Amino acid sequence: MPEHSQDRIETVRVRRAPKISVFLIAGGALGLLVAMILTFAFNGTTDPSPNTGVEYSQGQVFGFLALICVPIGIALAGVAALILDRRSQGRTREVTVDHETVHVDPEPGTNGHGSGH
Repeated sequence: MPEHSQDRIETVRVRRAPKISVFLIAGGALGLLVAMILTFAFNGTTDPSPNTGVEYSQGQVFGFLALICVPIGIALAGVAALILDRRSQGRTREVTVDHETVHVDPEPGTNGHGSGH
């Protein structure tokens, strides 16, 4: 099969950028850890809540704190990732790359779909 190759030199800009998804997952995990620490650091009372009149278990308190701390952790980590991404834009480098394209022509007498069996 005859081959035709095309070769060209290009200049491209390269920069290191943070993976935002990793930051968001780490922020959520950190928020969960903070909720766990707050749940066990502040020993609640067995008295009913003055606002609702309901007595909350430690698991429920953890759930409420997780609902607050996880989104805050994700938001703070997202802001940190965006700040690092903005800073990385100033550190772009230009590099030269060799871009090669190879085209393979089908053999004469075939329709280009294999051996015809």
